[in-house]
Amino acid sequence: MDIEILKKLESEFDQRSNELKSAISPQEVEQLRLDYLGRKGHFPKLMMGLRDAKKEDRPMLGKEINVLKAKVEKAIAILKSKAEDHAIDSSLACEPLDFSLPVQTEGECGSLHPVTLITQELMNIFRKLGYIVFDGPEIEFDFYNFSALNIAKDHPARAMQDTFYVDSGEPQEPWYLRTHTSNVQIHAMKNLRPPLKLIAPGRTFRVDNDPTHSPMFHQIEGLVVDEGISFGDLKGALNDWVKALFGPQATTRVRPSYFPFVEPGAEMDMNCVACFGKDSKCRVCKGSGWLEIGGCGMVHPNVFEAVGYDSERYTGFAFGFGIDRMAMLKYGLDDLRIFFNTDPKFLKQFPIYPNSSN
Repeated sequence: MDIEILKKLESEFDQRSNELKSAISPQEVEQLRLDYLGRKGHFPKLMMGLRDAKKEDRPMLGKEINVLKAKVEKAIAILKSKAEDHAIDSSLACEPLDFSLPVQTEGECGSLHPVTLITQELMNIFRKLGYIVFDGPEIEFDFYNFSALNIAKDHPARAMQDTFYVDSGEPQEPWYLRTHTSNVQIHAMKNLRPPLKLIAPGRTFRVDNDPTHSPMFHQIEGLVVDEGISFGDLKGALNDWVKALFGPQATTRVRPSYFPFVEPGAEMDMNCVACFGKDSKCRVCKGSGWLEIGGCGMVHPNVFEAVGYDSERYTGFAFGFGIDRMAMLKYGLDDLRIFFNTDPKFLKQFPIYPNSSN
């Protein structure tokens, strides 16, 4: 390396920068910067080349390299500013957008996602049955997502749900992406007194991923609290919404099961809407005639005590099921993951918004 190399490099830069001034663009300025100052540009190579220069020449060459580099940086900064001004001037010189032009109203306007459709249908059904729709946070404290629901810190249900944790900055008080919309019933009961009759649809999060499960899925929670509520009321409520969604042939059954926040607890099944239990070769129900759709039960007294309700006076039932699973049954789908792949061909099968009746 010698001083002549630096003079040649300076001359080449002056020539390129002068050429840019006549037709400047931000992209060309950026390319010039990369060619000279980028990680693989001329100046990093010059600094590496100092090792091959004579020892007595290195201080002088290093100083000249820094002087030339400062000149290049200043010139590029000026070019960049001019390029930005030029881009603004070019944009302003274009023909302005005429906002008075008529808006096209004919043709396709888009469609609602099947999960959105089934959620709206479920909310309409439950409103007609006297339920109020509640919403709640998706990032939750331990109390609302676990402790108040009778799930202690060492309870095996926590491991089963394999929660997503969020750093709250407090080691003793982590946040969670809620694993169910049951947290909403705790918020509601902490702020309202019985009687209560609510549903809570929304997104929930668990570590799961297969044709019928997703790390993010949609759930709807139902809660009824009053004096004298019985398991028979629960069974009637399940039949009401299932028939409203799938038709008069649909019905439910319950099987004993365990959930920490209800006692007694049960799994709720519905007869297969694909064959209504009449096809022994049905691919949906595998010939059993029944499909598991969620969990339910009578609210555990410990849950009432956690929110300040008198468990000797009030009883209630709760149920929860996957909205995505209901959409799969309603529309005859066998893979949950299709809801998340944004395939236009799939989405166009569903009603167009806002003309959803078309």
